[in-house]
Amino acid sequence: MRVGLLTREYPPDVYGGAGVHVEFLARELTPLVDLEVHCWGEGRGVGVRRHRSWAALDTANDALRTFSVDLAMAAGLEGRDLVHSHTWYANLAGHFGKLLHGIPHVMTAHSLEPLRPWKAEQLGGGYALSSWAERTAIESADAVIAVSGAMREDILASYPALDPARVRVVHNGIDTTLYRPDPRTDVLDRLGLDRGRPYVLFVGRITRQKGVPQLLRAVRDIDPRAQVVLCAGAPDTPEIDREFRALHQELSRVREGVHWIPQMLPRPEVIQLLTHAAAFVCPSVYEPLGIVNLEAMACGTPVVASRVGGIPEVVEDGGTGLLVEPGDGFEAGLTRALDTVLGDPEGARRMGEAGRARAVGEFGWDAVARRTVRLYEEVLGQG
Repeated sequence: MRVGLLTREYPPDVYGGAGVHVEFLARELTPLVDLEVHCWGEGRGVGVRRHRSWAALDTANDALRTFSVDLAMAAGLEGRDLVHSHTWYANLAGHFGKLLHGIPHVMTAHSLEPLRPWKAEQLGGGYALSSWAERTAIESADAVIAVSGAMREDILASYPALDPARVRVVHNGIDTTLYRPDPRTDVLDRLGLDRGRPYVLFVGRITRQKGVPQLLRAVRDIDPRAQVVLCAGAPDTPEIDREFRALHQELSRVREGVHWIPQMLPRPEVIQLLTHAAAFVCPSVYEPLGIVNLEAMACGTPVVASRVGGIPEVVEDGGTGLLVEPGDGFEAGLTRALDTVLGDPEGARRMGEAGRARAVGEFGWDAVARRTVRLYEEVLGQG
């Protein structure tokens, strides 16, 4: 079976959960199918073809630049038996490939444009184009993979014309041989963390989706002994960047031990930070699954997260972490949950151990790949 896997992000250019998903899915699919990855970037390697937007569009809206990459990807799918696209950045390429080459299109929905209205701040009029691209692709796809049960419900609510039988749940995965507790502390020392004080950790992009402004307000009032570590970069817009910087400066004035790491750290360094955190915090306002929560759990760290989207399918409230209700009072609830974990180290240790066991037992990438291939076979009539 010859499969074309389409994505914006692919190593070494991975900055979000969708990119992590594609990286590990591709690794596990490679022994099972004849796989060719099409992604953004320059050059070509074994099994990987990279595409850049047309130079004539270098100053154009990001959505138009994306569409030019999609056209190049679609042209490169000749000889494939099936195309599998990820995120709106590649969904239209999958749809074009389906029409041009007469092959089935499977798409994985990592998020949905109708549920991310703040993207209009980032894309301007391009948000109407990204929304059109996603709707066109999802309503025509032969199969749609939702990364959580909650995501499946969101897909069907957002696109009622879609046949529910075509929407399948295949959860995100985690490599628990890679993400595992790291007892070393050299990264903590290099970053200037005080190993005599606990710290809460956030890892993610500076975007409204991730609830970063709410987090910076919530941690103002947590236990003063705790440090706050923010691995936060890649702001969506200049506006959210300015807002984050202002909140960070205000936070740094009212409490000690606030560490902002704006650059993307290598994965081994993130794993060490996850391992030693007293709590990992995920304050997302929208999250189809939240792969970063799995990464924290695999490192044996309790998670404090918002009860939205697919997060409750990963984080067991009271078992592997604490969930905070969104809406009014969310920031105060986040503060209380973090203080609960910080104030009970033994309880936090138990939650971390339970999280590691859950990640190992239920979310392996090999199982994700096998379920994905079974869906390919079904779509191709081979199942």
